[in-house]
Order: sequence, then C-alpha cells, then structure tokens
Amino acid sequence: MNTTERRYDLDWWRVISIFLVFLHHIGMPFNGDDFHIMNTESSKLLDDIMVFFEQFRLPLLFIISGTGTVFAFSKRNWIQFTKERTIRLIIPLIFGVLVIVPPQTYIENIESYSSYLDFYKNILEHLEVNHLWFIENLFYLSIGCIPIIIWIKSSYARSFKTLLDTFCSKPLGMFILVLPLMIIKIVAKHYFPEDDKSITNLSSTLYYGYFFLVGIIIAGKPTLWDSLKKYRKYNACIALMATLLFYIYYFLPNHIASTYWDISTRWDIWYGLTALVGWTIITTMLGYGQIWLHKPSTLVKVLNQGIYPFYILHQTVIIVIGYYILPESWSISIKLLTLAITSFIIIICVYRFLVYPYGIPRFLFGMKKSK
Repeated sequence: MNTTERRYDLDWWRVISIFLVFLHHIGMPFNGDDFHIMNTESSKLLDDIMVFFEQFRLPLLFIISGTGTVFAFSKRNWIQFTKERTIRLIIPLIFGVLVIVPPQTYIENIESYSSYLDFYKNILEHLEVNHLWFIENLFYLSIGCIPIIIWIKSSYARSFKTLLDTFCSKPLGMFILVLPLMIIKIVAKHYFPEDDKSITNLSSTLYYGYFFLVGIIIAGKPTLWDSLKKYRKYNACIALMATLLFYIYYFLPNHIASTYWDISTRWDIWYGLTALVGWTIITTMLGYGQIWLHKPSTLVKVLNQGIYPFYILHQTVIIVIGYYILPESWSISIKLLTLAITSFIIIICVYRFLVYPYGIPRFLFGMKKSK
C-alpha cells in the first residue's frame, strides 16, 4: 500500500467506529453498568448486545489509528511528527479536560453544588480525562512507536517483513496472530485486573497497543491487505464461530461453569474469548471493507473532517441531555431514541455552527486549518 494513497475504507471504518462509540454511550445509562447518569430501570437485552460490540469497536479504532499514524509520519521527520501529534492530540486533550469534560463531572455530583459556576471555581480539584482517555493513550502510543515506525520503514526490517508476508499468505495466517493477543490479555489481567483505561493500566494499554502496533505494521504492507481481502470469507466463518463460542460461554450459568473451573480460570477463558472475537471481527471487517468501502466518496470526506470534534463532544452532550430525559416516565426504548436523536442533532449543530467555520475552535478541536 502506498502511504500517499487515500484509503477510503479506513476513513469509513473510522467514522463507523466513532459512531459505535456514540451508540455505546447512548446505551450506557440503560444497561445496568456504572455510568455518570443511570436510568432507574435497565435492560438486560441491551447489555447482552452491547457486550458483543464492546469487543471490537475500540480495537478497530486503535488499529485504524496505528495505520493513520504511519500515514502522518510518512510526510514528516520525527520532530515534525511529534509537533503535529502534540497539536492534534494534546491541545484538544487539554481543552477537553478544562472545558468539555467538566459538565459531566458536575452533573455526576450536581447535588453537592449550588450551580455550575460554584462547581467550576474548584475545577482544579476535579480535572478528569473521562472519555478523552483515547486521545491521551493515542498520543503516548504514537510517540512511543516512533522507533518502531522508523525500523519498519528501514532495510533492517526486511527479514521480518519477508517472514510476515510468508506467514500471512496462508488462509489462517492473519488469524493465528490472535494468539499473542490472547496471551497478552490473559497474563496482563492477572497483574492489572482493573477496567480503567489509563495509560498506567497495562492490561488495557498492552491490549489496545497490540492493535495499534498491528495497524502500524499493515499500513505499508500490500501483501497483508491482500491477505485480508483474499481470505475474508475464511475470516468471516471464524468470526461467526468465535461469536457463537463467546455467547455460549456468556450465557453459561455460573453454577455449571464453577463445576469445572475455578474463578480465575473462568476469567482467563472469558478474556481469551473477548480477544478472539475482537480480532476475528476486525480482520473480517478490514477484508470486506476493501470490497465495499474503498471507493472515492465526498460523503466520507465530509464526515471524516467532523468525526474528531464529534468524538470530543459526544459524551458530554449525552450526559447533559440524558440528565433531563432519564427522570421522565417513558419506556427505555423511547428514552433511548429521544436521547440518541437529540444528542446527535445538538452535536452536529455545535460542530457545524460553532466549530467548523472558525479558526480557533478548529484548532482547539484538533482540526486542520480551513481551506
């Protein structure tokens, strides 16, 4: 793959993955998990559906980000690249922590303050990254992987790339790369069992970092993309079987599972299955994306411009709007639909009329200068 070629399929997957993140946060108040705002009733069915999409929506975003990082690096030296990553990631992160995230924290603790102004006076005591953890992690991964990108592009990696080409030219070549991923997740979870996404939680960082690294490796390897495309039907069959195993185990009653495995083993099996599902779904998507999505598109160009501000804004808007919707005596489905439509419209309006037309907001939201 030429690193100057526009990859419309990856643009589409980036848009789709961010939209899946949006839908995930729309569903969070209703699935019974711990979120900033919670509905009094929860839906087990919604939780059962969301647990599946959780396995690949963020890994897909990391693998695309890894590929995009190589594209960005191909136009710059490492100093220019570091400057570009800082402007595009750290500036929006700081702005987000100071301006975008605080309303979430305020609503979560609204009973402790007389007003938002009263809360914001003590903002330094409440600085949180919240959903912007992805931007923070992406910056550290991008900078940390500079030596790997330079090595991959050099002649020193020729033997490695030849071996990888040979290995992945087989029908199950790309699939077998899931084994290191499963080992990483299972082992790391023993030492870092937390679910938080901070960069210091290595079970999370190493897991998502694997996808990011794979994105870097496949960015300039036409043979790997060809393999994903050629064996997409194999990968789809494996993904289907992995999904069946995933849900069979997910619905397996605890009293039956505990008969055969202790709690530690049961968690190891679960972590292995989640890695298996995430990897097989993504390899299938990347294969079929080259057939369905890799075509010039004005629509995806427009969407791709706004997807970063959309991501930065989405959770705050959802929580603020949800705070007023959840107390209503409506059914879960009506609340879900109302929250989704209202939040989406508000995010688009904020982007279109307050961010897109002006230089300073574009800079703060990590957008390129308007032409």
